[in-house]
Amino acid sequence: MKISIVGAGYVGLVTGGCLAELGHQVMCIDSDADKVATLNAAGLPIYEPGLQELMTRNRAEGRIHFTTDMAQAVEHGEVIFIAVGTPSKEDGSADLQHVLAVATQIGRHLKKFKVIVNKSTVPVGTAYRVQKCLQDELLKRGIQESLFEVISNPEFLKEGAAIKDFMHPDRIVIGLDDSPNYKTVHQKMELLYSSFNRHHARTIWMDVRSAELTKYAANAMLATRISFMNEIANLSDLLGADIDSIRRGIGADQRIGHDFLYAGTGYGGSCFPKDTRALIQTALDCGSQMKVVTAVENVNDHQKTLLVTRLIQHFGEDFTGLKFAVWGLAFKPNTDDMREAPSLVIIEELLKRGAQVSAFDPLAALEGQEALSDKLQDSDVLKHFNLSETAYEAAEDADALLVVTEWKTFHHPDFELLTETMRQPLILDGRNLYDPQMLQDLGIAYQGIGRRNQLALNFKAGTVRKQAEITA
Repeated sequence: MKISIVGAGYVGLVTGGCLAELGHQVMCIDSDADKVATLNAAGLPIYEPGLQELMTRNRAEGRIHFTTDMAQAVEHGEVIFIAVGTPSKEDGSADLQHVLAVATQIGRHLKKFKVIVNKSTVPVGTAYRVQKCLQDELLKRGIQESLFEVISNPEFLKEGAAIKDFMHPDRIVIGLDDSPNYKTVHQKMELLYSSFNRHHARTIWMDVRSAELTKYAANAMLATRISFMNEIANLSDLLGADIDSIRRGIGADQRIGHDFLYAGTGYGGSCFPKDTRALIQTALDCGSQMKVVTAVENVNDHQKTLLVTRLIQHFGEDFTGLKFAVWGLAFKPNTDDMREAPSLVIIEELLKRGAQVSAFDPLAALEGQEALSDKLQDSDVLKHFNLSETAYEAAEDADALLVVTEWKTFHHPDFELLTETMRQPLILDGRNLYDPQMLQDLGIAYQGIGRRNQLALNFKAGTVRKQAEITA
């Protein structure tokens, strides 16, 4: 099939690359000429494992093309995906200006029937608004006949594993309302995704509004698991229990499962924070409250500051003269995405309290520096932040090491080298990567999230600023 995808971001490029891999003829359009030029020059504006190879192969075989020409893209695609951003507005609701602008542009160029697919994460009722934009443009051109059907096909892609998620989906949700075009649209979408339904029917058909809400409900459920486990971890610190044992104990229950049960410094990224806020605001617009989801947001905001709180409990409010190493900037491993990353909150708080911060991330270093600069604007505290070439360089002469992102390269560091390198051997493990007993045996003070047997500080002689236990 001939497919057009509007938006060359994470969702658009992964969707385009994977559909091309299945043999479809794909055209991606983006209004950013520099981005399109990069793509046409065999580059990528984002990082996603395996995406470069996928694009290179399908570009060479002529199955994927990139353009800024909307008229060309509308003419090309039997099915046109809208995959542009829906950032949060100040009240938390989804900003649909890009989605509706794309709908208007498509309407200006429609000449024959097309299936218009909302791939972007959008609130309930967006399909109707897209339909109205399209119809208004057709009426301006004097066209009365229906040349489109708007449906919902939300994405369920995890950054860092997006290609695997697309090519091996556990479900494909399609929202399609009853209309004279129902049979035609149903057949086209069945054909589009036929590769995934050969041995097992993965497509779940429903009405459009239910499909729109399904995406928000799924992300809110996963965010809830994360915040719940973080609350249990914080309680474990107070009670002397171990969250890792608890995680394994409840995860063995088949009704619960093991996914999204890891305690840490809170969730970030482009989906969970934005989608939970949008769901909360959607309910408020209906005169209702999402009490559980609101609590999930509040817990997550608190969790992002937990490591800083623990440093304050040990060093006091003023961090002047102290240096802290931060391992990990991206909101999760295997991506360079800095959107809503906990590291930004942590580093901002450290800098504002007078600390020197050295950070290392194997992939998102420059993206992290840019995001921090945007967050702090022209603040003088930025001069106290620097990027390091290696993890051990960041830890040199540090009074504490904060592990923020669970990159695999951080899983098994040389602890003896860290002890020799750091001014004070103190590790605040925001992802529970290390075994507390092992670090105790090495003479390293350690604080995880909800880990049993939190240790008294055991610094090198002559470097101790304050001898105390770090408590939850």
